[in-house]
Amino acid sequence: MSFWLDDPGAPEPELPVSGRVHADLAVVGGGFTGLWTALLAKEADPGLDVALLESRRVGWAATGRNGGFCEASLTHGEANGRARFPDSFDQLEKLGMENLESIEQFVKEHRVDCGWERTGQLTVATQPWQVHELRGEGDAPPGWLDRDALLAEVASPTYLGGVWDREGCAMVNPARLAWGLRTACLEAGVRIFEHTPVLGMARSRAGGRGWPGLLRPRVELRTPSGRVHAARVALATNAFDPLLRRVRLRIVPVYDHVLVTEPLTDEELAPIGWRHRQGIGDAGNRFHYYRLTEDNRILWGGWDAVYHFGRKVKPAYDQRFATFRTLARHFHETFPHLARVEFTHRWGGAIDTCGRFCAFFGTASRGRIAYAAGYTGLGVGASRFGAQVMLDLLSGRPTERTELDLVRTRPPPFPPEPLAWLVVQATRLSLAQSDRHGGRRNAWLRLLDHVGLGYDS
Repeated sequence: MSFWLDDPGAPEPELPVSGRVHADLAVVGGGFTGLWTALLAKEADPGLDVALLESRRVGWAATGRNGGFCEASLTHGEANGRARFPDSFDQLEKLGMENLESIEQFVKEHRVDCGWERTGQLTVATQPWQVHELRGEGDAPPGWLDRDALLAEVASPTYLGGVWDREGCAMVNPARLAWGLRTACLEAGVRIFEHTPVLGMARSRAGGRGWPGLLRPRVELRTPSGRVHAARVALATNAFDPLLRRVRLRIVPVYDHVLVTEPLTDEELAPIGWRHRQGIGDAGNRFHYYRLTEDNRILWGGWDAVYHFGRKVKPAYDQRFATFRTLARHFHETFPHLARVEFTHRWGGAIDTCGRFCAFFGTASRGRIAYAAGYTGLGVGASRFGAQVMLDLLSGRPTERTELDLVRTRPPPFPPEPLAWLVVQATRLSLAQSDRHGGRRNAWLRLLDHVGLGYDS
């Protein structure tokens, strides 16, 4: 199971929905996006009746299975952001940094014990072509570390150089952050229903008080144990069934896998250094991400983004031993003196990938329903921003956020099967080929770049 979720401090679940429930706002999904949506809605209007529905346990899916990198980027990195949103990129960077600061402020004000460390992130080059991409021509970029300077930070025989972003990323225990948000929601008066999957959604005939100033119509959410009638609905379902066809067509679930070592001794860590405890990711198309936990384990994930035919999300896909063996081999190549260190946890989980690599947003049912999806692995931080966007959209009032191209536009849909499977497999093979051939992009990747999909990670 996930190292983060394997915690005796996990809270006891709330009861499922029973019978008929009425709410001003119903939030579907108990991950980061759903929790932030519920909490921010109550903070903006303490009198609002908010109900959050989670199919299993709060934080059990992507929220509790990621690497714990809380990044400021709302666009999946600078290159992707500048390519897709050139006119508003600087504004998006500002909003992203403000969003990260707000998460840090929440952690401090609510005293959430989630191992928050604002240590930044190292992007390391392990092949010469990656050095060129990171270093560029002319003056070195901010945070550039040549090989000697990088090895003084973190020592590995595979490193050739890197960039240290000191401010734009924090390390966090994501499950404890989610549980801290859960506690804050309950204290604010949010009603949380766990083990309550939403099976369907339709226009409701029920009356009653709705979103402020509105009485009807309402939306009905059907669950195995009851019905929820709400004036407004926020969908925060990640890679799972979004209940809307327009969203379902634009995302595919891609599986990521992770290993965690046993705790390392001071003697085992000494040859590596890592005194500043940065998060690390390498600069390949197929990349690894890794970091230290609070008790000095190394979390090691990434590399193999796996898509299964049919866009299904299944528990059986969480365990993929070929990927775990590859990850272990790469770990030992990066830190060869840790060859005898054992792994105590292994897991996988689905990422909601979309064609533009960052979240997209929209509404349905004449503005009564809002959605956020497609974070593509960077949702730990961007989820709070996504929650704000959904609340803005549900309010019907234009804001700085709703005027952004990021919010006003959506990625193209994926093709139906078997074309979707063929597209993803061709892309995965092409990215692997690019890594083996100095980063050169073949005709398939250039075609994707040309039509605006731009699969680069």
